[in-house]
Amino acid sequence: MSKGRVKIIIGAAAAAAVLAAAGMSLVITQQDEYKLIRQFGKVSRVIENAGVSLKIPFVERADTLPKQTLLYDLPPSDVITRDKKTMISDSYVLWRIADPLKFAQTLNSSIANAETRINTSVYNATKNAISSTDQDEVISGRDEEMTAAVMEAIQPGLSQYGIEIELFEIKRLDLPDDNKEAVYERMISERNNIAATYTAEGNAEAQVIRNTTDKEVSIQLSEAQQQAEILEAEGEAEYMRILADAYSDEEKTDFYSFVRSLDALKASMAGGDKTVILSEDSPIAQLFMGE
Repeated sequence: MSKGRVKIIIGAAAAAAVLAAAGMSLVITQQDEYKLIRQFGKVSRVIENAGVSLKIPFVERADTLPKQTLLYDLPPSDVITRDKKTMISDSYVLWRIADPLKFAQTLNSSIANAETRINTSVYNATKNAISSTDQDEVISGRDEEMTAAVMEAIQPGLSQYGIEIELFEIKRLDLPDDNKEAVYERMISERNNIAATYTAEGNAEAQVIRNTTDKEVSIQLSEAQQQAEILEAEGEAEYMRILADAYSDEEKTDFYSFVRSLDALKASMAGGDKTVILSEDSPIAQLFMGE
């Protein structure tokens, strides 16, 4: 082989080695990831911004961690209420790596390790929240209060691992299938008892109102009847006074007697053909004879 050809081969090999070394020294960071640069296994620096960086070939290596929000769906678990009843909690969290250096140092950059920590923290917080609530209250619906209580409890403990919980939600908080029907029947019975109590109280109050109204009506009728009797007595008294005044004057007395005689005559002639016989000294006969 000629010397010139050997030089060409050596030059090509050297260029390939240089290109390989250059490629190994480049670190390309995407928008949705962190790059951890490790030197002999220890993290020497963290690249958080997207772009191209350099590392020392064969001495440093780059590991990747996700920067986006992650979903962890917790497995359903049994929890005990304050009144010692079993319920099933099924929930999920949205989380992200907020501090990649802490995450790498405490969890060895493992997503699986992180999910184990999240599962333990959420389960303990949910268990504590449920254990301070009766089963009836849980079934009646206190999800927002419980969610807030769990969120408040889990975040401080997970911060030490570089984890930030963005959202915690309970998908299902239900009874075990074997006693669900019995609990619902008991709750229905309790609600019916409460409804019956309200109905009885309403009927009693309505009866009190009716009795009070009837009493007031009776009083008003009695007062009205009493007032009517007073007015009637006053009318009778006025009538007797007028009548007494009429009889106190001789002329008025004669005229009244005459009018009464005419009324009697009129009454006696009612009906068919009748004949009235009057004495000559009768005031009515005298009236008819023109005296």
